[in-house]
Parts: sequence; C-alpha cells; structure tokens
Amino acid sequence: MTAAAAAGMTPAVALFRSLADETRLRIVQRLAAGEARVVDLTGELGLAQSTVSKHLACLRDCGLVDYRVEGRQSFYALTRTELLDLLAAAEGVLAATGAAVVLCPAYGPGEPATAVEVVTR
Repeated sequence: MTAAAAAGMTPAVALFRSLADETRLRIVQRLAAGEARVVDLTGELGLAQSTVSKHLACLRDCGLVDYRVEGRQSFYALTRTELLDLLAAAEGVLAATGAAVVLCPAYGPGEPATAVEVVTR
C-alpha cells in the first residue's frame, strides 16, 4: 500500500497537494525552464537554502523531480514532461476562471490557513 493510499488520499489528491504549496509550485515552474542547483534556486527565488532543500525533498518523494550529481554539485530537474502539460492546462483553466478561483471562499487568499487545512483533510 502506498503512503497516499494509507493516508486515505487518491494519487490525484496527493499530486495536487504537492503542487498546492506556493514555494513548491515556484520551484516546479523554475525547473520547467531547465535543471538547476539548490544555490541557483535560492538566488532566483529569494528563498533560504533549507527551504529550497525541504521542498525539493518533498517533490522528489512525489516523483516529480530528481537530481543528477556532477562533481560536488547536484542538478535538479523535472522527471515527467507531462507535468509541463499539466501546468499549461492549469494556466488555461486560470485564464478562463481566474477571478472565480481567487474569490473562492474556501481557497481564496483571504481565507485563514487553518480553515483550508480543515477543508483539505
């Protein structure tokens, strides 16, 4: 049994949860442009090294990113080209429904995090 199944989540829920975090989504969007080292991501995204590393580990655990070692450096990249299609489709949906998504009472920006956690569990 997978961890997602054990937690009562379908694979689709687990996938979208992994992409729901703004930092992870920014990392995925950056990696869509090509591979990067942690130091590249920290500089380009303005995030702490520990933050980037933590989110990369999550994305690796989900099978969305992996890395290759070259000397003493690790280069991270997306593992699935289908993820680029998913992001493009999401941009299309947002272009069509963006205002509704932003105003959504459950997930809009004004909702407290605790309420979102209750809804998504």
